Amino acid sequence: MSRLCLKIWLWLAAALLTAGLAVPAAADSHQGHVTAPQCHAATPADRGAVAMIDRAAWNCTSSGWRADLPSAWLRFEADSWQGGPPPRHFFTRTARHEAITLYALDADGTLRARRFAESDGRPFAAGPVFRLPLPVITADTRAVLVRIDAPHSIPLLTEAGIARYPEDANRSLEEMMLLALVLGMLVLPLLFDVSFYLVLRERFVLYHATMVVAMMGYVLFAGGLISVVASLPVAFLAIMAPLCWATGCGAALLFLSDFLERGALSRGMRRLTFWTGCWTIAVPGFFALQLHATQAFDDTGYFLTITPAAVVVSAALIHAIVRGSRSAKFVAAAWFPLILTSIERLVRGLGVYAGPAQLDLMMFVATGIEVVIISLAIADRFLAIRHERDAALTEARMLEQISTRDSLTGLMNRRAIEARFDELMAQGFDTFALVDLDRFKAINDLHGHQVGDAALIACANAIRSTGDRDTIAVRLGGEEFVVLLRGLRTLERAEALRQAIPMRIAKDVPGLELPVTASMGVIVLEQALRPTMQFAEFYARADALMYEAKASGRNRLAYERLTVFSQPPALRGRKRDKAA
Repeated sequence: MSRLCLKIWLWLAAALLTAGLAVPAAADSHQGHVTAPQCHAATPADRGAVAMIDRAAWNCTSSGWRADLPSAWLRFEADSWQGGPPPRHFFTRTARHEAITLYALDADGTLRARRFAESDGRPFAAGPVFRLPLPVITADTRAVLVRIDAPHSIPLLTEAGIARYPEDANRSLEEMMLLALVLGMLVLPLLFDVSFYLVLRERFVLYHATMVVAMMGYVLFAGGLISVVASLPVAFLAIMAPLCWATGCGAALLFLSDFLERGALSRGMRRLTFWTGCWTIAVPGFFALQLHATQAFDDTGYFLTITPAAVVVSAALIHAIVRGSRSAKFVAAAWFPLILTSIERLVRGLGVYAGPAQLDLMMFVATGIEVVIISLAIADRFLAIRHERDAALTEARMLEQISTRDSLTGLMNRRAIEARFDELMAQGFDTFALVDLDRFKAINDLHGHQVGDAALIACANAIRSTGDRDTIAVRLGGEEFVVLLRGLRTLERAEALRQAIPMRIAKDVPGLELPVTASMGVIVLEQALRPTMQFAEFYARADALMYEAKASGRNRLAYERLTVFSQPPALRGRKRDKAA
């Protein structure tokens, strides 16, 4: 486990380093083509563009971003695009809003405006972004002002920019390939989950499958891959990314509550983990809808209500590891990078600081690594559960054998034969022979119970000595045995078994003064008949025949062929065979 974690962490470090190095590289590739806002502001709805001409109305620092007021403003100074063609496009992160108004502010105070509704945005495959055309930018334009009505997300402001060409805002080919790789990595665990569930039928497999599907949705919508194959409304894209993330985090908590070994989590911690998962799906999931009625607080509400998921997951994993959980170590190795990158995204989403959208790549890399390690964890847990179930089945079989086998002779006991009697009758066992050793009490009295037990074992060996599938031997208790037979000449075969008993006892138990004989009562059914009689009825009839054999001198067989059941045995003729 330690070597595996070391290899995974080395891989993670290399991957995160690659993603981190990609951030400045991406910025350098667009330098001079993409312009970030130099100033920002948040105002009531009645503040117009004329009031925002003065630079004193702006916050020109990298802090203080707000998306809780009716209108947010961005300002792009002309100094940032001087020396080249003017910008033509505004783009920003996909998030809900009511409208965006773009203003070109000329040196003489002239404002040219273009207003766009939310549905006018054009998403493109450069991440979770959309673009709008700017008003005409001239040589006299000194600034571009952007008014966003009812913004639902701080990254909608911090990740905005203006560009000369649409492709200037695109992600690099390497970044898109990385996202496609992560998406492909998510497909395989989903197939594993389907295969595991067909064998395992455990709820944690369904929870993990839900988590994987949600993460696939997050990569598609938050990574912008969906825009490669489909043109979807901005509002839909804006909702799906945070909704998938909330669903994935909630499913992860449900998975954790059910996945770890029994006893790895206390009852209270398990319940806390489960209900936090339900909370994470429901409450942040509601804020992810970004309803205009909740515009003032849903962005902050989403990030604050999803925070308990990271806290509870961390506490539950520490709790389980302290209790010695092997599976918790796998999960901790898988989720720790994802928790760190989620916290970074949380801090950035709350507007504590502004960072480039490329930072999200670290979360995507961590997601891919998480899926690989969790798949290994599920496979490991799968083998452990299979081992536990195999052990439980072996124990159950042993208990069943103990409950249905006579401990002394190893033959089936009365409980077993009564449970299977109807089945055996249907299989053609039409001869019921009750065997009782003659004067067995005298053996115990003269030689002791140990010798008596040896005689019983020898008797059992004699009546099961045929070893065929057409003869079943049962010990009822004491010195009483039952033999069920089917096939041809069952009566003669029963008599042969009875005669074999004294010889086997004499061979296996030396020192007995007299031979130990047996008396037998046999019921033979006619082949054409299959009466619905219970075991107790057969036993009562055979017992009466056996005592009749004993009364006639012992060491013999008495039998009855059943053809009519309307009369009791005492009123019908019986035939008796003495042992030769």
